[in-house]
Amino acid sequence: MYETRFIARLLLNKYSGDDMGNIREVAKLAGVSVTTASRVFNGHPYVSEEKVKAVMEAAEKLNYTKNINAVHLSKGRTNSVGIVLPFLHLPYYGEWLHGLAEEAIKEGISLQVFQTNYQKKAEIDALQSLKSRQVDGLIIVSRINEIEVISAFREDGPIVLCEKIEQGFPSVYIDHYQAFQTALETLREKGHQSIGLCIHRKTGTNSIERIQAYRDSLKKFKMDLNEEWIFTGCYTINDGIRVMNEWEKLKNRPTALLATSDQVAAGIVSEAKKAAIDIPGDLAVMSCDNHPISELLDITSIHIPVKEMGRRAFKLFIRSLDGEDNVREKLETNIFMRSTI
Repeated sequence: MYETRFIARLLLNKYSGDDMGNIREVAKLAGVSVTTASRVFNGHPYVSEEKVKAVMEAAEKLNYTKNINAVHLSKGRTNSVGIVLPFLHLPYYGEWLHGLAEEAIKEGISLQVFQTNYQKKAEIDALQSLKSRQVDGLIIVSRINEIEVISAFREDGPIVLCEKIEQGFPSVYIDHYQAFQTALETLREKGHQSIGLCIHRKTGTNSIERIQAYRDSLKKFKMDLNEEWIFTGCYTINDGIRVMNEWEKLKNRPTALLATSDQVAAGIVSEAKKAAIDIPGDLAVMSCDNHPISELLDITSIHIPVKEMGRRAFKLFIRSLDGEDNVREKLETNIFMRSTI
């Protein structure tokens, strides 16, 4: 009897598509009530073997499957999580999403991805999807709204952040301040007193930590600080090319550049080669992420475990569903030394 019930459950996963009978048709064909058919599919014990078999055979003939969305909604869940990130085309976010998706598949959780382009309204739209129960929770990879705005939606479901935060959110993060201090110290030990910074943006928790580490380190070691050496809007290879062109126009040039993306560093190194600028003789370059492109071009890079961050963020989401909503996990970084410094 248990084997027959097990097979009946398997049928729910086997049959799908446009040619599906509904549960009333299954019940009619099996000669049982709708209630009995429903009990069979939901695994209730008090149904005779004969009726279980009849329902199973009817389901097979009609290619019946449950409306899985209705099942989840009846339990108060959608079995999905919303992923909020600024861009999809950048390798950093693709690698992060890859790690998360691997864990989601294991748990049978579907993903809804919200690309914000760092627009506040787009991020709020994603938060509204949590309020309207379109998703069970949100994982925000990089936010644009103030933390107070995010906090207003916490009662609607778990929200996991990927930044160092003290407001009680579950979070997985890198200590960007510490990582940048170590990077700047490494460049100083190599003899550099004038170091430029290529950064995504000046706002956002992670960016603020990086900029603060940059300013504090230069002050601590009495190194040169020039606002012209802080290049913003740096995300892609083309941005790196732009930075290199701007660097060439400077009268007082930094002897090293610390970039927050391997893609940017790749653009700098490529453009420097075209202009016959020696790396690291004329300009040293260090970047972040340790993406394969940094190894290909032999660029010194801070290894950030991006894929692992995605995995951990998803696991925190699962734990949050079970009531653990104040867990913070810090991941470590290290520098892969190559030929650009």
